[in-house]
Amino acid sequence: MTSQFKLFCRVLLMLPLISAYGNPADSSGIAKKTFKNPLLPSGPDPWVLAKDGVYYYCHTTGRNVTLWKTKNLEDIAEAEKTVAWVPPASGMNSKELWAPELHFLRGKWYIYVAADDGKNDNHRMWVLENPDKDPLSQNWTLKGKISDPSDRWAIDMSVFEVKGQLYAMWSGWEGAVNVSQNIYLARLKNPWTIEGERVLISKPELDWEKTGSGNGLPVVNEGPQFLRQSDKSKKVFVVYSASGCWTDNYALGLLEADAGSDLMKPFSWKKSPVPVFQKNPEGKAYGPGHNSFFKSKDGKEDWIIYHANPEENQGCRDKRSPRMQKFGWSKDGVPQFGKPVCLDEEIEVPSGN
Repeated sequence: MTSQFKLFCRVLLMLPLISAYGNPADSSGIAKKTFKNPLLPSGPDPWVLAKDGVYYYCHTTGRNVTLWKTKNLEDIAEAEKTVAWVPPASGMNSKELWAPELHFLRGKWYIYVAADDGKNDNHRMWVLENPDKDPLSQNWTLKGKISDPSDRWAIDMSVFEVKGQLYAMWSGWEGAVNVSQNIYLARLKNPWTIEGERVLISKPELDWEKTGSGNGLPVVNEGPQFLRQSDKSKKVFVVYSASGCWTDNYALGLLEADAGSDLMKPFSWKKSPVPVFQKNPEGKAYGPGHNSFFKSKDGKEDWIIYHANPEENQGCRDKRSPRMQKFGWSKDGVPQFGKPVCLDEEIEVPSGN
């Protein structure tokens, strides 16, 4: 056997090791597919909805509502996408489109998005509807503004259902002046109509929720997201973002309630005294927040997707990139998010992919 042939055989034997380098392997020794954060170079306020084996994704663009569609979120950069809605050139919903969310409710698709006329004081929530099977069909119509009777400043609306009742929650002002962004909750008569008055379920009151306030800047609770381990879980949660997004200390807080309680009663909600997800400077994750949740395709894993800045003092601009990672639950059914995964860390893709 020639020396060249021996060398060729050694290279062939090494190929499986080379291909698996940097990827974790299961008990069979087969390399598993991995990815690294961020999913996109920019994408504030990421939102994900899983339906029929497909993931739908959107984030703040500021100028329109764009939807992405993919079978594997780690491949979102190559996913099909379309502009679902372009606002009018002028008017109360023409500017500053923030934090769109896509929901499938009562057999139709709905998008909730904040918009104004170029003046932040006029931010309100707006609803779009699409009856088609595929939300990327562009068959979107504006249902109109969605508001409680107070009709105060509002952003970051999300919708959830418990025991057959639809609820809307959002970040809003108590009055007409930007002093504090609070989390409000209201019942929905239908996906585009609030029924009754709003109730306050959280306001910035702890020191870690107030970073960046003062000198005319408000204290902030925003980006509320509903979370429940399963439809039969006895606990329900709202995960929200706190402190100014212009600071590196933007972080996630947690509200907890008994699933059988009256969710419209403020005393039903208990706030965690400490943040549940916060910056990781070593991992290049500053100001992590405004998240959403999804399950893996096989339903066995829970995942959080959120935005964060890669460097200090980058604030609320387009350096915020979408990142995702798996999380777990404590024995008593409370979510355990850990800390933001480092940007250079290999992460195993969601199970079932």
